[in-house]
Amino acid sequence: MVIKVFLASSSGSTAIKKKQQDVLGFLEALKVDYAPLDIACNEDNRMWMRENVPVEKKPTNGIPLPPQIFNEESYCGDYETFFDAKEDNAVFAFLGLPPPPGSKEAKEAEKAFILENGPVENGTVEIETVESETVESGTDDAEDEENLEAEEVEEENLDDDSLKRVVPMEEFNGDEHTEEVEAEVGGETGEEAAEEATAEDAAAEEKVAKEEEEAVEDTEEATEDTKPPVKQEEAQEEVEDEEAKEEEDE
Repeated sequence: MVIKVFLASSSGSTAIKKKQQDVLGFLEALKVDYAPLDIACNEDNRMWMRENVPVEKKPTNGIPLPPQIFNEESYCGDYETFFDAKEDNAVFAFLGLPPPPGSKEAKEAEKAFILENGPVENGTVEIETVESETVESGTDDAEDEENLEAEEVEEENLDDDSLKRVVPMEEFNGDEHTEEVEAEVGGETGEEAAEEATAEDAAAEEKVAKEEEEAVEDTEEATEDTKPPVKQEEAQEEVEDEEAKEEEDE
């Protein structure tokens, strides 16, 4: 791509000359290859410039003044837009050229690119890395699913084997009605436990009754001991009376 700068070598305007010098000097400082095209000495250059400057960029009289800048056939701008791009450190973007690596404009362009498209590495977006990570994660997920399915199949086989080991033993031993037998045995055991509990309760009641009877007997004996010996006194009096009568008879 060649940068074309249309200028007038024999212009009588000092302002136009100064603008042309500024543009050419800055392009040389940036080491940008350009081709100066004189419109004062070449009518073709003059006509081409006037025809290819966009209408909205032309002044009110319709005649654009130099300097006018093009990138091949693409219009870049005039001095004013060039100056604005220089102030914004965006001359290469203005010219439609990639900024050189390490330049301030390149760093700013990289920052803007990161904001729009994500982080970059060595000036390129890490698209391949992202795609490879996606493929690897997809492969890992597929492997995990296969492992889970294999584990489930193994668990099912283990369950089947355990059932095969337990159930046939009962069938071969003729224990198809094992549950009914266990229920009957359980019922008999419950009845025996109830009878034993009833017998224990009866024995406890008998023991309590005996203890109560013994306590009553002990109470009666104690009461008899505390009563005064009335019968003995009466017997003694009778004996004394008989002795007194015998003495009188004598």
